[in-house]
This record gives sequence, structure tokens and C-alpha cells, in this order.
Amino acid sequence: MQEIGIIMNGVTGRMGTNQHLIRSIIAIRKDGGVELPSGERVMPDPLLVGRNERKLRALCDEHGLDRYATDPELESCLDGDEEIYFDSQVTPRRPDALEKAISAGKDVYCEKPLATTLDRARDVARSAAESGIKHGIVQDKLWLPGLMKLKRLLDQGFFGDVLSVRVEFGYWVFTGHNQPAQRPSWNYRAEDGGGIVDDMFSHWSYVLENLFGTVESVYCHGETHIPTRVDENGEEYEATADDAAYAIMTLEDDVVAQVNSSWTTRVNRDDLLEVHVDGTDGSAVAGLRDCKTQHHANTPKPEWNPDTPTDHDFTEDWAEVPDNRVFDNAFRVQWEKFIRHVVADEPFPWDFHAGVRGVELTEASHRSWTEGRRVDVDELRE
Repeated sequence: MQEIGIIMNGVTGRMGTNQHLIRSIIAIRKDGGVELPSGERVMPDPLLVGRNERKLRALCDEHGLDRYATDPELESCLDGDEEIYFDSQVTPRRPDALEKAISAGKDVYCEKPLATTLDRARDVARSAAESGIKHGIVQDKLWLPGLMKLKRLLDQGFFGDVLSVRVEFGYWVFTGHNQPAQRPSWNYRAEDGGGIVDDMFSHWSYVLENLFGTVESVYCHGETHIPTRVDENGEEYEATADDAAYAIMTLEDDVVAQVNSSWTTRVNRDDLLEVHVDGTDGSAVAGLRDCKTQHHANTPKPEWNPDTPTDHDFTEDWAEVPDNRVFDNAFRVQWEKFIRHVVADEPFPWDFHAGVRGVELTEASHRSWTEGRRVDVDELRE
């Protein structure tokens, strides 16, 4: 069995620890590595990098690893034999580290967004393309069971002509005044790369593009609904980043998408994320794991009459889409695909160019919000 060295920078953060290290790389190691098309297996050998040596050492002790380095040692790590550099740092730190890894000849894989600005994202993507290294960006939601079931329906022509998409995402993130917040404080400081538009619209870009078509225009309004929060040290701070955003997007083939993203909403739906699709022949609602449908033939015929109580349970008119397969962790699935891309040259379309498209939508949304108008994404494309 061959090994592949992976520098994992920013692994002490919430996503880096839980999704990328524990549920992806450690899980792959426990299952005997990644199987290649030849039947051979390749074992990831992580080198953990971060700014907190105590956390790095604790992660190594907990998971039977023995390699870690603090952030100032990153350049010496890049001089080693590791083939892949992975970055899940806060976004403002990511582009410079990626470019160092690219210059060192590493294949690179990173969390989204690629950068905080479109120009910087294009710089990184251009450096990667010109260097000839392999590059990929995390687009994990494509492998969520609910969205994979939705993709199955689309591929089978269930909807007929897709008319519209409604994305509802979010939940209440505590401010820290009465209960500790369940997200890090930098998410609510624009100067640190925070904000729900920057965090989530790169997700909506690839989800909409891969399921329904390229985003052509966006009208977006963002808000900082909660002006002050409490950080990890118990100190109150000013929230300078948007905690909610409301957008209408037009996609190719005249599909309209309504996208609501909020960290200031209380959930009254089946999941934290729901994607509702309406088509001429049927509709579907997909969450993180489940998906339900209503075909045209099974659609009830309601009539509007607010003067009498409604005794019809509309939720009973929907049918669950069966699993029909075992779904693995979405982050792990993409990790395995990237490792096979590096080692066996399998196709991997989720590259830095896809990352740039995510930042294009983010920047178009900010421009729409600032200027109070619909923005064609083509205005920003090179």
C-alpha cells in the first residue's frame, strides 16, 4: 500500500477538525485507505498544521497521529515530501498560503470561499493553472443524501420543465449573552472575513449550477440584524458582518431561485436546509438527508377560503424518495475523489475555476446589495 502525505492547515478549527480530519481522513485511514481504479489502495498520512500547538498535540494524541507543526513552520513543511496541501483556515489567510503551496509544487485542495475578493480568487486560480498542479475546492453539499436524491429526480426528468427553486437555510445562532454561540465570533466580523453572503453564497453557486444551471443574475439584500454579540472570551463586540441575506436569482432556461440565508431565524421546517423545486410535472423538497415529492397526478386542488378552517393536511400529500443506496459523509466522498484525482488522474471538475465562480456570485450579490439593483453576473466575468 502506498502512502500520500497531506499537509492539513487550519485543522484545529471546527470544520477542519470535525469534517475534514475526523470524518474524512481519520475515517479513511480506519477503513484501510482510498481504493484506486486498479484495486490498489492509498493511505493518507496527515501532517497537522495550525496556530495552537496544544490543540494540535491533543488531536494527534486522540487519533494516533504523530506529525504536527505550528503555523510559523508552514514554509518548512512545504519543503517536505507531502504531495497535497489542504487549507481550511479563515478565508483572509487562505490565498497567501495557497500560493506558497502552489510555488512549492504541491497539489492543493481547500475550503470555500477561495478568497475574500474576486481579484484575489482569480490570482490564485491563475497561479494554480499556470503551475500545472492539480487543484480542487470543497463543494460538499453536492454529496448530501437529500441533494443526491434531488439530482436523481432531475436526471430522470421527474419535474418536466423546472420553473422555480426556493432555498431556505439557517437557524438561530445564539449571541453569547445568555448562552454560548455555536459559531465562532469571526463569522460576524467583516474585517475577519465574516458574513453570511461570503460564507454561504459560494455554496449556493455550485449547488444551483450543478443541479439547475448557471446563475445569470442576482438581486440581493443583506442585513446585520443583531448588532452586538459576545466572543469566545466573554467580551462583547460589534457585529460588522451580515447575519442574514435575501436573494432572488435568475438561472439559465428562465429558472427563478429564491434564496434565504439567515443565522437569525428559528427553524419551523423539517431541516436546517430545504430546497423546494417546482416543475410542470411535479415538485420536490430536499433536506440534508431526505427528499419528498408530489407528482402532478397526486396534486390536490385547494381553494382559497380564509373564512373556514382548513382540515386538509397538505404534508400528507408528499411521498418520500427511498434511499436505494448507502450514503457516506459528503466531505469524505469528495476527499476520496480528490485523492484519486491526484494519484490516479481521475477527473475532478470541482477546481479553483469553480471556486472563482462562487466568489463571482458573492461579489455580484454584494454589489447588488450596495447599489440596490439586479446585477448580471456576466458583468464580473472575465
